[in-house]
Amino acid sequence: MTAIRGASADIPTQDGTADAYLAHPDDHAQHPGVLLYMDAFGLRPQLQKMADRLAGAGYTVLVPNVFYRHGRAPVVPLPDFIASADRPALFEQIFPIMGELTAEAVARDADSYLAWLATRPEVAPQPVGITGYCMGARLALLTAASHPEKVAVAAGFHGGGLATDDDSESPHLVADRITAELYFGHADRDHSMPPEQIERLDKALADAGVHHRTEVYTGAEHGYSMTDTEAYDAEATERHWTNLLDLLGRHL
Repeated sequence: MTAIRGASADIPTQDGTADAYLAHPDDHAQHPGVLLYMDAFGLRPQLQKMADRLAGAGYTVLVPNVFYRHGRAPVVPLPDFIASADRPALFEQIFPIMGELTAEAVARDADSYLAWLATRPEVAPQPVGITGYCMGARLALLTAASHPEKVAVAAGFHGGGLATDDDSESPHLVADRITAELYFGHADRDHSMPPEQIERLDKALADAGVHHRTEVYTGAEHGYSMTDTEAYDAEATERHWTNLLDLLGRHL
């Protein structure tokens, strides 16, 4: 097994300092960089475990606390296991913070995250990969659009609201700026990403000539990859790992 080194990090941004987690093989070598965007519940042990697994596959992985403007993680205190009954009270606190992550703020932050990664001795000098979960899928899509020269591939899993009917703010409207290959693993029980949005996203990407693949994971709930929630689905999670590692392995 590959030995992994994980540590906390602080990343200077245009709006403050983002705390983060960095994981990489403990071999004093350079490895392709991966930016892992958190779900709405934030930077926590679950995401650190996911970063460690990616690092074990040969990548240097950065997980920033994208809510850093409201403090260091955990910005919103969480139970060790997030049950469905916990969600309403948690999202009452989380939704206003999420709403502040405009496309412009995401682009500014991504510039800082990617620039910081490029300075690290553990990161190979090449375009990076991105993987995002829940709201992180939106951040992955926006970052691929705002930094096409720095992003080789991007994946989104159980993302919501990626192709709404908002003619000015919907994430799918940035498709024509993307040069990376994309992969999306949707959950078919995800009310935040219904079939009509999946179709709209696919059409926008196809019309823009973006190389992409979309799959719907049958029986999976929104949040299926998170083992610390009731939404966790072991089969869908392993399918996600297979597809993510395939995407990264072909380009990084």
